[in-house]
Amino acid sequence: MSAVKSEHIGASLMPSPNHGERAGGREPDMIILHYTGMSGEDEALSWLCNPGSQVSSHYFVRENGTVFQLVPEGRRAWHAGKSVWEGEADTNSRSIGIEIANAGHPGGLPPFPGAQVEAVIDLCRDIARRRSIAPQHILGHSDVAPIRKVDPGENFPWRRLHQAGIGHWVAPTPISGGRFFQRGDSGQPVEALQSMLALYGYGIEITGQFCEHTQGVVEAFQRHFRTERVDGIADMSTIDTLHRLLASLPRYA
Repeated sequence: MSAVKSEHIGASLMPSPNHGERAGGREPDMIILHYTGMSGEDEALSWLCNPGSQVSSHYFVRENGTVFQLVPEGRRAWHAGKSVWEGEADTNSRSIGIEIANAGHPGGLPPFPGAQVEAVIDLCRDIARRRSIAPQHILGHSDVAPIRKVDPGENFPWRRLHQAGIGHWVAPTPISGGRFFQRGDSGQPVEALQSMLALYGYGIEITGQFCEHTQGVVEAFQRHFRTERVDGIADMSTIDTLHRLLASLPRYA
């Protein structure tokens, strides 16, 4: 790979051996954003390039905005693990993974520096343009792997990305009173909630039972789209935000 030019202008090459063939020759139609969750940038970059780690991503973005390409976009990087979106389980074969240097929850959710955010915007814009990736297919690791993963975290500036034309987003409905659903509840309203989450793309069974997994999916949704309170309770703010997201999708508009 060292003799190959980076696919993103301005990115430096830092080859990782951790990649393989995309299943069925699948072309990527998603971008998955991660935080590294490690205190040191160099440590995280080294880990992604270590053959013993069995993990990698296509790109790595430092806090100062420097971008490295670790894996060619045509290859299947090992970043999403066990995950589901729109009923498909092999997220790695259909996505491009971007690791963003940030200590995340283990480090107290530090802010993402402005230069880093702008670099992520530029990188996502470039990939989405070249690959014709739909806005609703630019997601967080927690979206495709609820409960198991929480990155890039509720402090990630999805609104800023959307203002720059990256990703699907609506202003969250303000939190207020009203009916809500939580773990242990059951019935048609819970079934409707699960149906809406599945329609958006989340991996969830429509059972009518507000189980542990449903709570985890609601938390993942809140972590991306209603960050003021991430508690896994489907209050009116959460449900209305989800409804408006669905209504604004091109296929439902």
